[in-house]
Amino acid sequence: MTSNQGLKISDDQNSEKAGVRGGSLLEDFLLREKITAFDHERIPERVVHARGAGAHGYFEAYEDLSALTMAAPFSEKGKRTPVFTRFSTVAGSRGSADTPRDVRGFAVKFYTDAGVWDLVGNHIPVFFINDAIKFPDLIHAVKPEPHVEIPQAASAHDTFWDFASLSPEVSHMIMWVMSDRGLPRSFANMEGFGVHTWRLVDAKGGSRFVKFHWKPVKGVQSQVWDEAQKTAGKDADYQRRDMFESIERGDFLEWDLGIQVVEEKDEFAFDFDLLDDTKLIPEELVPVRIVGKMVLNRNPDNYFAETEQVAFCVSHVVPGIDFTNDPMLQGRLHSYLDTQLRRIGPNFAELPINRPLNPVSNNRRDGFAKNTINKGRVAYFPSALGGVHPMHQPQAVDAFRSYAEKVDGHKIRARSTSFTDYFTQATMFFNSLADWEKKHLIEAIAFELNQCETKAVPKAVMANLLVNIHPELAAGVAEQTGLDIEECKRVAPKPVVTEVAAPKEMPSGRLKVERSPALSMDKVTKGIKGRKIAVLAGEGVDGEQLGALRSALEAQGAVIEVIADRGGTITCSLGKSVKVDRPAVNAPSVIYDAVAVPGGKSAEKLAKTGLALAFVAEAFKHGKPLVFMGEGQALIAKAHLPVPAAGAPEQGVTAGTAPAAVAALVTGLEKHRYHNRDIEAVAA
Repeated sequence: MTSNQGLKISDDQNSEKAGVRGGSLLEDFLLREKITAFDHERIPERVVHARGAGAHGYFEAYEDLSALTMAAPFSEKGKRTPVFTRFSTVAGSRGSADTPRDVRGFAVKFYTDAGVWDLVGNHIPVFFINDAIKFPDLIHAVKPEPHVEIPQAASAHDTFWDFASLSPEVSHMIMWVMSDRGLPRSFANMEGFGVHTWRLVDAKGGSRFVKFHWKPVKGVQSQVWDEAQKTAGKDADYQRRDMFESIERGDFLEWDLGIQVVEEKDEFAFDFDLLDDTKLIPEELVPVRIVGKMVLNRNPDNYFAETEQVAFCVSHVVPGIDFTNDPMLQGRLHSYLDTQLRRIGPNFAELPINRPLNPVSNNRRDGFAKNTINKGRVAYFPSALGGVHPMHQPQAVDAFRSYAEKVDGHKIRARSTSFTDYFTQATMFFNSLADWEKKHLIEAIAFELNQCETKAVPKAVMANLLVNIHPELAAGVAEQTGLDIEECKRVAPKPVVTEVAAPKEMPSGRLKVERSPALSMDKVTKGIKGRKIAVLAGEGVDGEQLGALRSALEAQGAVIEVIADRGGTITCSLGKSVKVDRPAVNAPSVIYDAVAVPGGKSAEKLAKTGLALAFVAEAFKHGKPLVFMGEGQALIAKAHLPVPAAGAPEQGVTAGTAPAAVAALVTGLEKHRYHNRDIEAVAA
């Protein structure tokens, strides 16, 4: 292996650092050459995170955090800071769909009174790799294979799993992405994370470590795999449409911001390394402290000018926020700026969506797409020629100063031994899941491995990853793929393990958890605001039942859509005209959270209509709550759904009168899905 200049490379898997846990060095020309080439592969589309949607809003602090940080958004209780937030998929192009199994970008631009702060993270708290020099390899592996340019926006192919099987550090992230976390229901139902361990710095120069968490007010919810695939075909813009429509009707998207703070004296208190971005801090060890909320309440006026031209950079920080020596973070500090320079140009900060609210004052000039018309003859510093010039502010308390961390170490290309525990947290994640979550995770990995054409690849994944994570996981995948676990262990190629070195100051960790309930999505949410209910109706639908559904559910903020065999209006049993929100052919079940079928004359026709029966059967398959009222109960047997019975396992299928049916529907929507339907069916 050589560089682009023909220089033989001794190590292509570790960036050069000042000591094995020290900061990455600017002189690492091999890191910069590799990542720069990667950053410039696409124009003008982003290389990763190309498919995205964003919205404006604000962040409001719940308390004054001046004792922890001088960062402007946290300087006083109740302070509001404007934000622009962009959500995105990673692997797909701009023309791909919203709902593939993938990581989602979760990037927030704070327009503070001290400058722009970009908190650029994902909807998963860890990452695949823990050194930025491997990032181009990861993305090249997951992108469409270069000889055929397929598959689009998918990891279910040989090159991704080949890379994964030889890079055991991906184990923890694989568990998250292959779980239903990789299939979020909507942007409003995603958590967000800063991923890395950052620093908070106070006005006295004191420092502590921090992890950032965005907790959705509407709860964390997902689609299921079959549903996500169908949504991609029925409505490729499903999630961006959902956000746009929610904001337009006043149902704003909200998250609480939480922080996990670790004092410097506790840096080595855990059984993992805080600088390793493939690890999270279990909430059982360091609880998440809620310190503010973000509300997205305004859609962009122009997609290109705002969402497409917004330029996030990890290096955009304000006084009070600083970096750590996480080698993935260190590489991102170069990569994001380099990408924006190539994609938008050197004056990207002058575009309205990127422009800070506070005045910009320096002597920089010219460059592609310059917006500012600078006056005067001075384009340098220092200068004594006429006028007032920008000057350094060494005495200003609110000026940015890098945290004075002691750096002492030999230049080295190696990985700390504290980064090489690849499986403990992957096992913890699996142990933390409900039975239905484990089932979906096993099915997802099996599906992806069954897509691989090179049979050696699944064997390597089994031998190098799965058997080391959990025997139940390995056995489940083996059953669905036909892999022989013992054979896999014999024939699989070994992972690429690079040289490691142990820092002298790194003691053995103490704090550890085997299971973290916070990692499971098997939780009931509060409220049903924004949830979409499909009401199957037609001529002669029971007007009282339809009215009861609409008034009760809309009072709680749910969205009701009446679906009939045609557009326009229908007449209910009360003789009133009812607006049809969508004709049946334009209303796939996958875009709804629940189904209600009122009684009346329309129910008899629906029970004989294949499209209606398929609609409710598919909703049942995807775990959604269903309610059948009056004559609508005939569809239960016609669609071969389980008949509700006293003492039977709860299936989320309700037959009843209006008050009881509505109550059951609300309960089902708060539960989100009846995921145990297929587990119980298999057991039976």
